[in-house]
Formats: sequence, C-alpha cells, structure tokens
Amino acid sequence: MLEELNIYNYALIDSVSISFQNGFTVLSGETGAGKSIIVGAIGFLLGAKSDSTVVRSGCEGAVVQALVSIKPEHTEVYAWLSQRDIETDDGCIVIRRTMKLSGRGSIYIQNVQITRADLAQFMALLFNLHGQHTHESLLNTASHLVYLDRFAGLEAALSQYRQLFSAYNEKKRELQHAESCEQERAARQEMLRYALDEIDKVSPKPGESRELEAEARRLSDFEKLSSHINSVCESFFDEDNAALTLLRKAQVSLENATDIDESLATLSNRMKDWFYEALDIAEEIRTYRNTLRYNPERLFEVEDRLSILFRLKKKYGGDEEAVLAYRTKAQEELDSLVRLGTDQDTLNHALADLDEALSQAADALSKERKAAAQNLERQIGDILSVLGMPNARFSVAIQEQKRLTNGTDAVEFLFSANPGERLRELARIASGGELSRVMLAIKTVLSGTDRLETLIFDEIDTGIGGAVARAVGEYLAKIARLKQIFCVTHLASIALRADHHIKVEKKDERERTVTKITVLDREEKRQEIARMLSGDSGSASLAHADALLTQYGQ
Repeated sequence: MLEELNIYNYALIDSVSISFQNGFTVLSGETGAGKSIIVGAIGFLLGAKSDSTVVRSGCEGAVVQALVSIKPEHTEVYAWLSQRDIETDDGCIVIRRTMKLSGRGSIYIQNVQITRADLAQFMALLFNLHGQHTHESLLNTASHLVYLDRFAGLEAALSQYRQLFSAYNEKKRELQHAESCEQERAARQEMLRYALDEIDKVSPKPGESRELEAEARRLSDFEKLSSHINSVCESFFDEDNAALTLLRKAQVSLENATDIDESLATLSNRMKDWFYEALDIAEEIRTYRNTLRYNPERLFEVEDRLSILFRLKKKYGGDEEAVLAYRTKAQEELDSLVRLGTDQDTLNHALADLDEALSQAADALSKERKAAAQNLERQIGDILSVLGMPNARFSVAIQEQKRLTNGTDAVEFLFSANPGERLRELARIASGGELSRVMLAIKTVLSGTDRLETLIFDEIDTGIGGAVARAVGEYLAKIARLKQIFCVTHLASIALRADHHIKVEKKDERERTVTKITVLDREEKRQEIARMLSGDSGSASLAHADALLTQYGQ
C-alpha cells in the first residue's frame, strides 16, 4: 500500500508530504484546486509518459517519491524485485521519479535505477488508477478473459494448460523439423553408408602405409640391397682378413697381455664383449641375407595396396588412423540418423498424447469459464442495479476460437444501459459515468481475488447523484475493507463514507499560486462535507452534514 507520498516542484505543487493509511481515503476540493495535479503526480509515479511541462515554473526539476509497503504474500512483486537484485527494507521500498527542464528524467527503486517501462510494469502489480478517461484495462478486450479467470479462480488451471500448450508446441516444432529434414537425412544416410562400405572393403590398419612403403622400397631396390648385404657378410666371413677373424686375433692377443698386466683386464673384457656383439650382428646379417628373395608379384601387390590406401586417405583423412576415426564418427552419425526415424514415430505418439491432454484441459477451462460467467453477470447486474442502473444488462460473451495460449475461449464483456438496447462493447458506452460504475461493479466483485493493493478512482462520480452516489460510496467503502482506496470526488455522499479525508486547496503565496494538501480531522471533515453539500459551511449545511455523517459516515 501507499504509505507516504512526497511531491516537489510538480506543476503548481511546490512541496507536499503526506502519510496515508489503509482503508478508504477521499480527496476533495473546489474545482480547479489541483486534485487532478495530485492524480497526475501519482500517475507520473506509476510510469505514465511525461515531459518537462510537469516541472513547476521557475524550478530546475520535479520529484515525486513514495514509500510503499508490500504484503508478504505478494510473491509476484518480490519475484520482480529479486530478479533485479532489489531488496526491501522490512517489506518497504522507496520509489523516486524525477523530471528536469531538459526533458531528461530518472527513476529509482531503492536507489537502483530502472527504466520507465520497468516502473510501469512494477507499479501495475500494486496500483491501478481509474479515471473518467482512464479505463484502458476495462476497455481492452484482452483483459476481459483475465478478469473472468481471476473471478473463477482459474489461474492455477490456466498455468497448467499453458505448460501443456508450450510442451505441445515444442513437440510440434521437433516433429516439423524432423519431417523437413527427412530428405536431407536420407541423402546423408546414403552417403555415410557408402563411406562406411568403402572403408570396410579396404579395411585399413593403423600404420599400414608406412610398413608397405618400407616393403616397397626393399622390393624395388632389391639388387642394391642384396649387394650391400653380401658385402657386409663378406667383410665378416668370406675374406682372409675378415672382420671376425681380425677381432678374434685381437681378443686373444689382449687376453695374453692381460696375463702379464692385470690392469688390461677391463679392456680385455670389453674386447670380448665387442667380439661377441660383432659375432651376433654377423649371424643376424647372414640370416637376413638367406631370407632375401626377389618377388616382383609381391611388389605389384604392395604398390596396388598403397594406391588404394592413398585414395582412401585422400577422401577421409591423412593417414589410416584418421580414416578409422572418420569411420567411427560416421557410424555414430548414421546410428543417430537411423534413431531419428524411430524418434519421429515416438514424436508423433507424444504429440498425439499432448494434443488430447491439451484438448481436455481447454474443455475443462471453457466449462469453468461458462459457469463463472453466469455468476459474474448476476453479481455485477445486482450491483449495477443498486448503483442506479436497474435496467442495465452486463453480459460475458464467450466465443470458441482456435486453441491459443489461454485456451479456446474468446471473452468479451458486453453492456446495455437501457431496455431495448442491444448489448454493445464497453468501448462504445457513451457515458463516462456508466463506464465508471461498470468498473466499480467489476472491482467490487473481484476485490477478493485481485492482487492489487491500491486502487485510485479519479472523479468516477461524474453524472451521478442522490441514491446512486450513496451506493457508489457504499461500494467504495466495501472494497476498502480489502484494498487501499483513493477517490477524488465532488460528492459529499461519497466523501462521508471515507475513513480518511484529504482536502486539496489552491492558495497564493508570495505572489505565486500553489496547491496545498490538508489531512482533515473530524471537525474539518464535517465542514468540508457541508461545503460539498451546498457550497458553504453555514449552519444549515453543517446540520445536513451532521445528519449524513450520523446516518452514513464513518
């Protein structure tokens, strides 16, 4: 609720600070006293568009600031604040909006700067301003379904429906994507199968090319290789001064020398090791020479295999390891694409199940709405009758439409003020007083379910009087049992119902006109009621005011 309001240099207001309480608060005053300025300042704080014309003449800028308390159960408001890292101060926040002569302004909640759009969004969770020409929410047909669902208590059911609706659309998009990709997927599968078949036919092995290239070099240079190996063998075995013979002679001589000089023992052992190592090498070389065979057919096979591997590597990777890695990924992709075909069947079944569940949920919503519509029509009709419109008809028209995020119902409120007139859209109601009373009736009915904490009515009493005005006051007082209500009025029969009375006056100070606000005590309220009744505070007017306050007042 609105706890405090501070206005500085706004229009004709130089400085106004006022504290408010819960319940029903009336603002009254002479025509032109500045009541509309107060409402304008509140609208400015609620996020209305504005410019530098609101700045008081001779001042650099205007400031409107409010202290607002938030009920613990208003989770939507706390969630909004939490998303922006704004913390309350024991459930209270300070909201400040400024406007400079340059046309630039700033907006803060708890010293966190926000945009005007954010301000309007946030304040709409807490406040609603209804004026002679500000019934946008009621005239907006899209809001009628919201009103009906709130009255019927269908928010939870609607939330569940929307979750189904979202899941259905997501599944539908998945299926459409799967179907649109079918041809592309089929072509991709064919390409992958061809690649897998080509790789599997060759069946490459890691490092195979390197081994084959080495073998090809041996086969193609067989004569040179054989010559070199024979030369090595001859050096070891075939000549009189063969290497092994010379090494053996050297080893024996060194052993004999060691018998004389033991210090040569280490060298002798090393020589022995060297001889046996050379002997082992020589034997392996001779064995290798015995295996050498010239095989032109094998050379052809190797070169052919290398050619096949070369083409495969050129297509699928730089070596056999890369080709095999490509094969693994290709197999995984192919398996995935094959599963998609199965998944498409699964998607179809899932979509059918969601479609059925969604239809059932939409039908259940529609049934509840139609039942609630009759009850809403009856309750609003009863209130309009008391508000001086006994022949008025209020109707909730529900038309079937294609399935959307709110269900299959298009809801519109229709109204007829007089007998014989057909029901019309609320936007075509000619009388602002009629529209105000329709809004008041709706707010009365919805006051128990509406999460808004503060309602502001700006001169909704236009065009009414007498018993109707008393009924309007009664219903405003009724709503005020659940909400904080502000009402700007000229009618004493409404003002006397208020829990709190504020008087707005225009005064001249230091050769300047300013708007002043005064919270009236009981006696001051009595005098103001008298003025509102007859334009003065004479004895007759005061007596009339006393009688009304005794009969209807707080």
